[in-house]
Amino acid sequence: MSVEEFIKMKFKSEQQKAIINLRITSHDIGSRQTKFMSNYGLSMPQFNILRILRGAGEAITVNTVKSRMIEKSPNTTRLLDKLLEKELIKRKPCKADRRQTYVELTDNGANLLTQIDQTSVMFQDLEQVLSDQEAQQLNLLLDKLRNSFPQ
Repeated sequence: MSVEEFIKMKFKSEQQKAIINLRITSHDIGSRQTKFMSNYGLSMPQFNILRILRGAGEAITVNTVKSRMIEKSPNTTRLLDKLLEKELIKRKPCKADRRQTYVELTDNGANLLTQIDQTSVMFQDLEQVLSDQEAQQLNLLLDKLRNSFPQ
């Protein structure tokens, strides 16, 4: 179904249509991911934090985690607290600066991410829809769009 059929609207330009289409598609993907993550007792922001920590490969500061989050959140500390309660991360004080705290993935957190990777349909579906070349083109266009926004 085209975006015009979905929202029953004509657009002023292809650019306007693309932005609306992007927002609708992003919402749909987010909803599917949220539902999938609920099977593991995680929210998408919590999963994002775990993914960031795995990618870092070492303890990093809370501020570094905040700067790398896909969706910036004022309640990152609360998200970290929940992950700490689930024993998926651990905190480490900074010896040089008491105001800084480091966080890192625990073995439980790494194992959960491995389990999610093995059962994840979040990206497998997309691999069935877009070829590598199409995904690369989409990535180039999305980067171009995102980089056009003022910082």
